[in-house]
Amino acid sequence: MKGKGYQAFRKFLPLFDRVLVERFTAETVTKGGIMLPEKSQGKVLQATVVAVGPGSKGEIHPVSVKVGEKVLLPEYGGTKVVLDDKVRNNCSMSDIC
Repeated sequence: MKGKGYQAFRKFLPLFDRVLVERFTAETVTKGGIMLPEKSQGKVLQATVVAVGPGSKGEIHPVSVKVGEKVLLPEYGGTKVVLDDKVRNNCSMSDIC
């Protein structure tokens, strides 16, 4: 049986041209096997699209990304949203590369 967190996530849909994305986790070990401390890990700019709004205001212009696609994000863009104990970002379509 699915809990309340799952139901809350199912009800969360972005408005207009907003896109809900989940960032990838940072690599903690290099290919050579060296463990990286948290300070030396860069901020991950890649994410997976989790939910998509219907389109921009006024005339409906459909959003060009679909759920499940991988996208690039700006370093400081979007609004953090916590759902099901996972941090996700709510970004504008214009912020996504």
